[in-house]
Amino acid sequence: MWTLFLIGHHPDVQSKLHEELDRTFGKDVDTPISVNDLNHLDYMECVIKESNRIYTIVPIYGRQFYEDTTICGYTIPKGSSGIVLSYYLHRDETVFPDPEKFDPDRFLPENEIDIPDFAYIPFSAGPRNCIGQKFAMMEMKTILAAILRRFELHSLDGRDKVLPLIQVTLHPSIRIRIRFRSRQ
Repeated sequence: MWTLFLIGHHPDVQSKLHEELDRTFGKDVDTPISVNDLNHLDYMECVIKESNRIYTIVPIYGRQFYEDTTICGYTIPKGSSGIVLSYYLHRDETVFPDPEKFDPDRFLPENEIDIPDFAYIPFSAGPRNCIGQKFAMMEMKTILAAILRRFELHSLDGRDKVLPLIQVTLHPSIRIRIRFRSRQ
């Protein structure tokens, strides 16, 4: 939903996605989508990653410290509980300049290499990360490909009107409205 919303605000990104899809599938929108096809949707993966950076799936989660740890000069004793605010982590200007800007190019291979480990964690990280993250990426690509092969999107409300609400998962403050127009 957030990805469609952002694509609907960025015709340049949408155009690149349509080009990638047309290159991969041709103009026949009924050609089945295979796992091999999904592996060729590199720009789409960048778009999904950038969308998940801005509107992270799980904006906050808890962890327990298994050893004494020092962060910014403060000692956190073993056994303490902590929370990770991935919503804010993904807006760190030192890692993601102009963090509110939707820029899928951040995740092109030549740029993604500059993102430090654990600075981008939409599926958490470490031994307790989401075991379904690869499946989720394939599922997101499949759904986006099915929609964008057939339609052009136009978001009807600005990002200043649709605010993210931090709950267990990130939710929009109002219904996201998108106009779908046939590409045929």
